Amino acid sequence: MTEHLIEPAPNAPAKPEINPLLKLALELGPLVVFFFANSKGEAIVARFPALGELGGPLFVATALFMAATVIALAVSYALTRTLPIMPIVSGLVVVVFGTLTLWLQDEVFIKMKPTIVNGLFAAVLLGGLAFGKPLLGYVFDQAFKLDNEGWRKLTLRWGLFFVVLAVVNEVVWRNFSTDFWVAFKVWATMPITMIFMLTQIPLLKRHALEPIFDKKS
Repeated sequence: MTEHLIEPAPNAPAKPEINPLLKLALELGPLVVFFFANSKGEAIVARFPALGELGGPLFVATALFMAATVIALAVSYALTRTLPIMPIVSGLVVVVFGTLTLWLQDEVFIKMKPTIVNGLFAAVLLGGLAFGKPLLGYVFDQAFKLDNEGWRKLTLRWGLFFVVLAVVNEVVWRNFSTDFWVAFKVWATMPITMIFMLTQIPLLKRHALEPIFDKKS
């Protein structure tokens, strides 16, 4: 049952396809909801007074973040009848730490969430490599096809990158304000990630099983 619920292995011939842009929107959408809910928390509570029971803007943002994460996973399942591995891991951590944040009214839990998620991703990717499983193929193989060596190298690089993100999150939330941390989480982490992705293009081209980036529409 589990093997049909979780997305198939990379390069699997019968793997359900989903538009890469839609997949990106489903994975990043909850983050955008989190940022705007935190920045517009007072306005949201004024319009929906019941949300004020949750606490300040960060707690309202946390609740909406949790809801958006669950919705994104539900939409992904409705489209493919499978659950993507990386977002479901992130989603489980969001729900657990978000619940702790709201229950204990302690923002530390939600601030630690990126550290836990990135650390967990790093452990999963690097641990998978130790057992000969380049798990990053589960995330990106709908966007491009690589040979096994390409997936291995890309998985190693992303595993190390997630370690860096975990460390950076710890430095930021422990030394700066909540608003700065939220802004950094959304508007700095994503550009850093995009820049990292761009630096991987030469590797992708060397190990591609079919042409990428230069496909004609």
